[in-house]
Amino acid sequence: MKKRVIEFILLTVFAVLFLSGCKKNVGTPEDNPVVEEDEESVEPAKDYLYGYSCADLKDPFYMALKDAIGVQAEQNKGQFIVRDAGNDPVKQNEQLMEMIDKGADVVFLTASDPDAVTPALEALDKADIPVILLETQVKERDLAKAFISSDNYNAGKVCGEDLKEKMPDGGKLVIVEDKADQNLSEGISGFEEKIKNGGFEVVKRVDGAQTDGMTKELNEILSSGTKVEVIMCADDQMAEAVRATVKESGKNDILIYSIGGSPAAKAALLAQEGAMAGIGARSPISIGKTAVETAKAILSGEDYEREVHVETFFISRENVEMYGTDGWQ
Repeated sequence: MKKRVIEFILLTVFAVLFLSGCKKNVGTPEDNPVVEEDEESVEPAKDYLYGYSCADLKDPFYMALKDAIGVQAEQNKGQFIVRDAGNDPVKQNEQLMEMIDKGADVVFLTASDPDAVTPALEALDKADIPVILLETQVKERDLAKAFISSDNYNAGKVCGEDLKEKMPDGGKLVIVEDKADQNLSEGISGFEEKIKNGGFEVVKRVDGAQTDGMTKELNEILSSGTKVEVIMCADDQMAEAVRATVKESGKNDILIYSIGGSPAAKAALLAQEGAMAGIGARSPISIGKTAVETAKAILSGEDYEREVHVETFFISRENVEMYGTDGWQ
């Protein structure tokens, strides 16, 4: 009898142990605390392959943008391939096809031609590779997932605001521009809108697309006796040639504005070289960061903004040291 009692007790203990091992979570979460899985069982984040096709890496802004994307890609343990089209639409299409072959997960694009890039965009769309446009729009916008650019209009506007403060009664000015470049045109539009009805007169518009031609025309204006008090430049590269021309003419009282924020432009502003008065600053670093964050959201199926205009702001002689002259902002 005693032996049977012992066997019954042992069977009861085994039954309790078996049932407790098979227990399923029931009741409230508090009744069933979740046990975290080992780190080894968590699927690691994917290392994405980011591609960047740039219209022209000779432009310091786009070179800085390329570097900014590269830094962000590296921080996210991704790989990064870059191709420079050299402003050749045919070459850019070929390079974009190459990115498809290399298995890019996402492509950042600064188009050299908004129309000619369509065949490559269609191929990327067919390959299910998302495209994020940087700074330049394309004709077939639906073939891109997102568009990220500087607020170029505001970059020109803040230059106009500063000029109105410096010359409240207006004055005579020259505009150095590139009408073929949409971004540069937006900046000039913002500048002109701000100084409208402020007593300013545009005595000459100069095509700054070709440095030699621009320099020659500006020299003719400055030597003709035409009164010029301000020169507004669509970008820093134009402003650099303008500063050299103005310096040679000896008319260093002319106020020079530009859009960009390159190290060279900020250094000239700090040194008050060639009457540099101010810069409507763009930030390739912020654009690069926004681009990679947008790419990650697209690839992971998260929400994202289809169109982003990154903040632009004014850099003056008073605040230029805050931004530094050894790199872009």
